[in-house]
Amino acid sequence: MPTLAPEAPPTSRPALRRGAAFTLVAVVIATLLGASAAPTPLYELYQSNWGFSSLQSTLVFGIYALSLLLALLTVGSLSDYVGRRPVLITALAFEAVSMIMFATAEGIGLLLLARVVQGFATGAAISALGSTLLDLERAPGRGATVNSIAPTAGLALGAIGSSLISEHLPRPTSTVFLVLLALFVIEILGIWAAPETAVRQKGALASMRPALAVPSTARRMLVATGPCLIAVWALGGFYLSLGPSLARNALDVHTSLIGAIMVATLTGTGALAVFLLRNVAARRVLVVGASALVAGVAVTLVGAETSSAPLILAGTAVAGIGFGAGFQGTIRTVMPLAEPHERAGLLSSIYVIAYLANSVPALVAGYLVGQVGLVDTTRIYGGLVIVLAAAALVRRAPVSTS
Repeated sequence: MPTLAPEAPPTSRPALRRGAAFTLVAVVIATLLGASAAPTPLYELYQSNWGFSSLQSTLVFGIYALSLLLALLTVGSLSDYVGRRPVLITALAFEAVSMIMFATAEGIGLLLLARVVQGFATGAAISALGSTLLDLERAPGRGATVNSIAPTAGLALGAIGSSLISEHLPRPTSTVFLVLLALFVIEILGIWAAPETAVRQKGALASMRPALAVPSTARRMLVATGPCLIAVWALGGFYLSLGPSLARNALDVHTSLIGAIMVATLTGTGALAVFLLRNVAARRVLVVGASALVAGVAVTLVGAETSSAPLILAGTAVAGIGFGAGFQGTIRTVMPLAEPHERAGLLSSIYVIAYLANSVPALVAGYLVGQVGLVDTTRIYGGLVIVLAAAALVRRAPVSTS
């Protein structure tokens, strides 16, 4: 079975220290997730330029998530066998290619293809990045905490950054992706100089057969935390696909910034919650997360019904606490139950569940908007999230206090 090397093997090429490499990996996670949120504030521009519909907006979002799932199911565990660095360099190279495709897209066809490439690249990288954080951590729990903060912080920065660039710089649908392209090129060079933390082992081809690699020691706890995990990522999928439309419809404000603020409020408060709750027992973090989801979504729905900006933003902020705490609680509860050589596979399985919850309900919601309207779709979607989060509260299965 694959084993982890405590230090990088001797090499003549320049190598980052482990502490610097840990920071670099966290930045790469944030950049990848930020890039995934970059198209969200641009949907109104796409709608204006290409006649985008709500269904097409959710399709652009959903196809990314489905491509990411395909990567997780096939190459999600590959870094356990061929090493972290080769997987990461290859994935970031594909991510850079997708940025070029976004920047040159002039219609929905190339935009969809760019999302497919981006999704696969992100899926190939995400479990290897998370596992590398755990490999490099110097204090127990630090890797899991950063692995929860970096994605949510990246989503917030990506949404806000994309909106500001598109509103204040020329070529609004291209510039943000060219900026991200430059960042990914720099990160490829950084990963090349980073220490390798996994030893090559036989079984790489076999590991690419689509399968969910959940160790028996972690299965019960993954099932127990499932409703909260699904609620968290279903909510995130709604905000990233239809959040801007909801904000414009409820508040009658027509600027890409309002949708970005919605996404950034959800994910930014999520990142803050992860940081503040990093030393709280995992069981309590899960309870906080599920409770905040129920309360936050309920307040947001009231705000949408009354077209109240303060209520919508307040509800989104509270739901954001649930977004961050619910995901952090799952990671901190489930991941310590895996052996080092099982980390990438288990993390891939967690992300498979997360991105199914992230994409499928959002695609259904995009269809429902055309059938019953945005307001009724929001009610149905919000109700589903509340029910799932409440179910997680009711179950409250025994959870590790790590």
